[in-house]
Amino acid sequence: MLSDPVILVIKGLAGGGLVVTFALLSEGLSPKRFAGLFSAAPAVALAGEGMALDWYSGLLIASTARALAGDPDAAALFLEGGHWPPLGTWTAATEKRLDQRRLAATLDQIARDGAKALYGGDVGAALASDVQAKGGSLALSDLASYRAQMAEPLDLAYHSGRIFAAPGMTGGPVLAAALRALKAGKLSYVDYARALDVAWRERLASAGDKESCTTHFSVVDRQGNLCAVTQTLLSIFGARTVSPSTGVLLNNGVMWFDPEPGKPNSLAPGKRCLGNYCPVIGQTPKGDRFALGASGGRKIVGTVLQISSFLIDHGMSLEEAFHRPRIDMSGGERVIADTVLPAEDLRALEAAFPTSTARRSFFPYAFAVPSAVLRAGAHNMGCTEIMSPWGEAVAERIS
Repeated sequence: MLSDPVILVIKGLAGGGLVVTFALLSEGLSPKRFAGLFSAAPAVALAGEGMALDWYSGLLIASTARALAGDPDAAALFLEGGHWPPLGTWTAATEKRLDQRRLAATLDQIARDGAKALYGGDVGAALASDVQAKGGSLALSDLASYRAQMAEPLDLAYHSGRIFAAPGMTGGPVLAAALRALKAGKLSYVDYARALDVAWRERLASAGDKESCTTHFSVVDRQGNLCAVTQTLLSIFGARTVSPSTGVLLNNGVMWFDPEPGKPNSLAPGKRCLGNYCPVIGQTPKGDRFALGASGGRKIVGTVLQISSFLIDHGMSLEEAFHRPRIDMSGGERVIADTVLPAEDLRALEAAFPTSTARRSFFPYAFAVPSAVLRAGAHNMGCTEIMSPWGEAVAERIS
């Protein structure tokens, strides 16, 4: 069993691959276009302004305030006076923002110098120095030796549709196993629960999760190109530790590993850990194409499975698929069902599995938090979790 110190301590830091992955995808681009990955977004400008603090950020920070207070730099960034979550009054007319100027400078340097700034350069040196000063063991050589890889996706033919999923140590193989277990036709929630039960029983010999701090975004452009991107700090607020020189909130990704030796997912040098992120790109029988993913730890796979099936098997629109109630079956014997599930579906679940109900809410999340885009003909559309205060679908401005 994982103890809280394993979750929180800086020694739980895992190497971060987002920047080097963007660099790999941008090979052949000019330095100016690589810089655009960070500044045109505009990540540097947004970090310079600082994240606007609202009631939801206050709720999340308050839920983790005690842990954040344990690191002076995390406390300085997220807490007022090092102890109190930054909550305004209901009549406040002025907005509060996080001071993320150090993060803005870090992103700006990466935009100017490329990924090498982090993986062997000045940014990486500052980050490694901060981690070591806090008792961690990250070295600049760890970052310099980090490599991203291209991999062939899982190509899954599914009920006159098609789904491409991430391979390897991700949620993709679990999704593939669940899809194989689903027979063609108008599927029921019991069908989804049984398929997920089979897939997770095979998977959970070596997996483990807690609450997640994962972000997923899906993009479709005017030419119809799609991407699905999931990034994570693992636990909520990651290691609850901030690098003061870079402004980066650190992950606790080592918690993905099994701390007991001799198991398939046991911790070892240079080893990839088992994760649950499950970005997919799919096509419906009508030829509509979609990019989909979610945050939410083990809950991700079941959500991606159900929304994909709603689109492919039930012929729903993207909006209908996101508003339809879902279940969670992500290990163990119990199904968690949305309280608004039709009575006959709930009775069928209760006859097949131990079943509890939960309200679809914004805190805590009983189900994963998905986002997706869909291309139908020449028309693009997007949708995010309907209960997420921070979920948003944004259209490109075409001048």
